[in-house]
Amino acid sequence: MSHEKCLKHVRTPCASVAPSLVHVRIERGRLICGVRVGRREAPNPARPPVCELHVHLDCVPFACSDCRQCHRDGYRDHDLHLHHWREGNLPSGARCEVCRKTCGSSDVLAGLRCEWCGVQAHSVCSTALAPECTFGRLRTMVLPPACVRLLSRNFSKMHCFRISESTTPEPGEGEDSVDASAPAGPGRELVVPESSKQTLKIFDGNDSVLRNHSRAITVPRQARNQEVLEAALRAYYITEDPQHFQLQALPQPAQAGDLGALGRFWSGGTVEEEGSRGPGARDGAEAWIIRARPRTQEVLKIYPAWLKVGVAYVSIRVTPQSTARTVVQEVLPLLGCQDEGPESFQLVEALMGSRQVQRTVLAAEEPLLDRLHDIRQTSLRQMGQTRFYVAENRAVAPRVSLFVGGLPPGLSLQEYSSLLDEAVASKAGLVSVSHVYSTQGAVVLDVACFAEAERLYMLVRDTSVHGRLLTALVFHVFSQVPCFRVLVCGGDGTVGWVLAALEEMRHRLACPEPAVAILPLGTGNDLGRVLRWGAGYSGEDPFSVLVSVDEADAVLMDRWTILLDAHETGSGEDGVADAEPPKVVQMSNYCGIGIDAELSLDFHQAREEEPGKFTSRFHNKGVYVRVGLQKISHSRSLHREIRLQVERREVELPSIEGLIFINIPSWGSGADLWGSDSDSRFEKPRMDDGLLEVVGVTGVMHMGQVQGGLRSGIRIAQGAYFRVTLLKATPVQVDGEPWVQAPGHMIISAAGPKVHMLRKAKQKPKKSGTPKDVRAEGTPAPEGDSK
Repeated sequence: MSHEKCLKHVRTPCASVAPSLVHVRIERGRLICGVRVGRREAPNPARPPVCELHVHLDCVPFACSDCRQCHRDGYRDHDLHLHHWREGNLPSGARCEVCRKTCGSSDVLAGLRCEWCGVQAHSVCSTALAPECTFGRLRTMVLPPACVRLLSRNFSKMHCFRISESTTPEPGEGEDSVDASAPAGPGRELVVPESSKQTLKIFDGNDSVLRNHSRAITVPRQARNQEVLEAALRAYYITEDPQHFQLQALPQPAQAGDLGALGRFWSGGTVEEEGSRGPGARDGAEAWIIRARPRTQEVLKIYPAWLKVGVAYVSIRVTPQSTARTVVQEVLPLLGCQDEGPESFQLVEALMGSRQVQRTVLAAEEPLLDRLHDIRQTSLRQMGQTRFYVAENRAVAPRVSLFVGGLPPGLSLQEYSSLLDEAVASKAGLVSVSHVYSTQGAVVLDVACFAEAERLYMLVRDTSVHGRLLTALVFHVFSQVPCFRVLVCGGDGTVGWVLAALEEMRHRLACPEPAVAILPLGTGNDLGRVLRWGAGYSGEDPFSVLVSVDEADAVLMDRWTILLDAHETGSGEDGVADAEPPKVVQMSNYCGIGIDAELSLDFHQAREEEPGKFTSRFHNKGVYVRVGLQKISHSRSLHREIRLQVERREVELPSIEGLIFINIPSWGSGADLWGSDSDSRFEKPRMDDGLLEVVGVTGVMHMGQVQGGLRSGIRIAQGAYFRVTLLKATPVQVDGEPWVQAPGHMIISAAGPKVHMLRKAKQKPKKSGTPKDVRAEGTPAPEGDSK
């Protein structure tokens, strides 16, 4: 608190400690800035998309990167994770974990909340809690950020994590924005000064001059330099002794962007004397720059980075003779590492800016005092956001995995390599194709150069191959995570793609058989229905979904391989090519031949023509009904156009229009095609019994009756090996993906190991407690089945 007349002398010390001590979390209602402690009134506050640290837009340049941390500086066991506390902005009904009393407030920064586990407590009560964080209800699903690292300096959050970065300009970009003679506030308009006052532009270093990022102060025209300097320091929340700084007038050509004049100014500017009057009274200059006076020595904090030592940091005195090498030699004994060789360590400079963290390894012979002076010349506020770490000197070979999609399917590795070389001219020796997803038309590129990876990423996104725009994604391979689960958000086709991708890369995974859950976003969602994830997404909050994934039971499901071998039979009447190369597709749910596939093909073609209309399940089902009505009188006598062998035994087909092989008890958006009646000829179907059920339908009317629950399909056979001979070009669909198959053979057989799926538990999600150790349904979970 302060008298109004004393307000101009306040240098807001809270702002100087905010980057490391003051944390807030987003909540609805009134919010408090985490840098300058005062309620936020601005209509569009700054809110990072990950850590959600709330600050005034005016305070963004002074906020450090403060995303959720998994460790603190100093001694750290790699298996120990501490609470990441944020202060204030708790909901009004928040209760303390210790005393169970209300700990939230909308008026002040009161109460703490751990961003990992969500526990809330009073600041005083928090000391009674164990310092180690258990990560709360989702602890078995949290992968701390220390486990994932992309060793690249060139990719932004948007490149790596699909987190959009705000395009809002930083406060003060090209305009006077702050009246620094009084505490800055959100939404404060620049007030026209009285005739006895003047407004000055203040820059805090070379970088702000080049960017034209200034802050405005209003001071009396007769103010002395000391008063103007103190007002300028307050504008940038600099709380150090003003005796360490001075003001220099900025030449008019430099303000206009004349880099030559700016360079001459930096090499020899004018320094105001202590007793002279203010800048405006002296020569009428309107722009000034704060400069740090040269120092012969200073005390610097050195942090131990990932070293396991007993202190958070050590302080050393830096002189003109100090270099990065001598600092490392002096710091190691203080950290208890006197037996370690200095050549195994390096000094790292880390700038924790408001947008990102930048790390620079200092050269061994670089004078440290000169380095500090250069940082202050660049930006005074940057100095407050810079730390120095002693880290182990580990040479890391650059390696970025780049996922490229949108390529033509069905090509070989050499063909994809040639196609990409032609499209984006990748550099030989730096880029190689590490993995091919042929059926999906995608590859993974291993790039041994950060700059080349960035160039390829930007170029691929603007490149088209065969009229189709390519997609690019910085690919994070969690191959060394020993146990995890996968949540697939999409329809049955997406689930099949993920299962195929996991099968292709299982030999590279430390967890070779991860279990898969489903958030159903497709049209039919038959597999989601069978596994109790529902007919579609109905708006559940993400926390509930993740809890359900954690509590889901691991079950097994068969996967089937379909070999398509077309014969040369001349030009078909449907315009099919004379011959097609053999291909293999994977099946999880069902495979349809005939009328079922024909309806899927018509729907697929309609969606390809107008994809913007197919945005809801209701509309999609309406299209299915329409195309079905158009085929209601259609007849092609499918039983005369195909031959079926089951376990190498010829099976006579009844009069049907569609033949369907089913692996799960759901077809056509939840219909039971096999039926529930017992039959001594067949075993009771299960999705993990190693058998497929073969069912026939007589037409569109029959299919509609099945979907309405009035009838079931015609049971034909059950087995583990099937051979279908197509005498004519026939529509075929596998898990909802249709095409016209040329005459030839289709061989359906088991695809090797069963896949591990997650079936949603019947009971309500637990609010607390340990994750389930024993899985139901008699199917044991795979070893190491954690999330």
